[in-house]
Amino acid sequence: MTASNTNGTTPKTGIKVIIIGAGFGGLTAAIECIRQGHTPVIYEAFPSLKILGDIISFGPNGGRIFARWSNGSVAQKMRGVSIDLIQHGFNIHKYDTGEVVINQKTPPRDETAPNFNGHRGELHEIVFEYAKEIGVEINLGHRVETYWEDERAAGVVLEDGTKVEGDLVIASDGVRSKARTLVLGYEDKPKSSGYAVWRAWFSNKDMIADPETKHFCDNGDTFNGWIGPDVHFLFSTVKNGTDCCWVLTHRDEHDIAESWSFPGYLKDVKEVLEGWDPMCWKIISKTPEEKLVDWKLVYRDPLPNWVSGYGSAPGHGRICLLGDAAHPFLPTSAQGATQALEDGVTLAILLRKAGRDNIRGALRAFQDIRYDRVKAVQKTGETTRDMWHKTDWEKVKKDPTLIQFPREDWVFQFDAEKHTEEAGDEAIKKASATVA
Repeated sequence: MTASNTNGTTPKTGIKVIIIGAGFGGLTAAIECIRQGHTPVIYEAFPSLKILGDIISFGPNGGRIFARWSNGSVAQKMRGVSIDLIQHGFNIHKYDTGEVVINQKTPPRDETAPNFNGHRGELHEIVFEYAKEIGVEINLGHRVETYWEDERAAGVVLEDGTKVEGDLVIASDGVRSKARTLVLGYEDKPKSSGYAVWRAWFSNKDMIADPETKHFCDNGDTFNGWIGPDVHFLFSTVKNGTDCCWVLTHRDEHDIAESWSFPGYLKDVKEVLEGWDPMCWKIISKTPEEKLVDWKLVYRDPLPNWVSGYGSAPGHGRICLLGDAAHPFLPTSAQGATQALEDGVTLAILLRKAGRDNIRGALRAFQDIRYDRVKAVQKTGETTRDMWHKTDWEKVKKDPTLIQFPREDWVFQFDAEKHTEEAGDEAIKKASATVA
């Protein structure tokens, strides 16, 4: 498929977009740039595509974006490797007794706004291959040394000394992005959130060998959660029960150094689960220890700026942060990756509306349109975690719906493309008036 027959493609704008990072945010920004008539070029530090990670979630507000690509064929491929919980729903257990407090039903499937939960690497590979298919230039094994910009252009200098130039740069290279310091004018240090998660993805081999855990895999795709004081444990079987994955969120006060992802140890998990439903440890004990990751959850203070040269930020208004580089999320929001998708859609449309002569206005409008929504969605990571970790079980006994995972319309029914088409012109006009 070429760019000319990709659904949604518009005439060429002449805008060259340099994108740093080939994660979901960077790839989505590039795909949406193709759809809006720009020329995106991606630079990624990893030398090759690897199927890494474990479970990732995309809400319907993200699925709506995927569903528009290639007349739904990308979403169809993603559906093939995602959990199907239409029949099972989400069983929420009390941590000590193991009783199912409520089965939260899965909403009817809407193919125009699907929900995806699957292996990060497998879903990423589908999006990566689609980006290449429609003509996105992706340069792997190129690490950025520095960002630069002036009044007429922006770009990066790579480690090998190559200077890359475009009309703007999108830094979609995660929470350690070097562009953060450039945009902010100071170094923004990560802090511990006070929590960490152990997480793992593994085959069902040992699960099905044990009569007590076999039923989880025999019943296809399942999703179970045990909720307790300052701890929650989520367990899924995937791909018709052939794979298993789990995450366990708990208190952790360790200082955060350069890395916050470490090998995990089953003995440490067992200690945290003392007094819990024995089934939790039964499941976790089937995990090959080399598959276990100990991931310290970090946060950063809310960034005042995502765009250079705006507000208190130094620069010329041609570099912007996207996704985790601008707004890292706690996993309990289940929205981090989806909000990066919304960023990419919004920015690509604003660039088309503003045109090549008003890159600064487009980027400022991007921050103005996205900032309040992202900040509000970020907050749901804390509120969902606290709702589970500080459960009043007497109240839940009277109304079990109090412990359900929130599915709020203002989050899920949002259409980034529609919203930006409607609000974009006014946002650009207002932002452009502030450009010196």
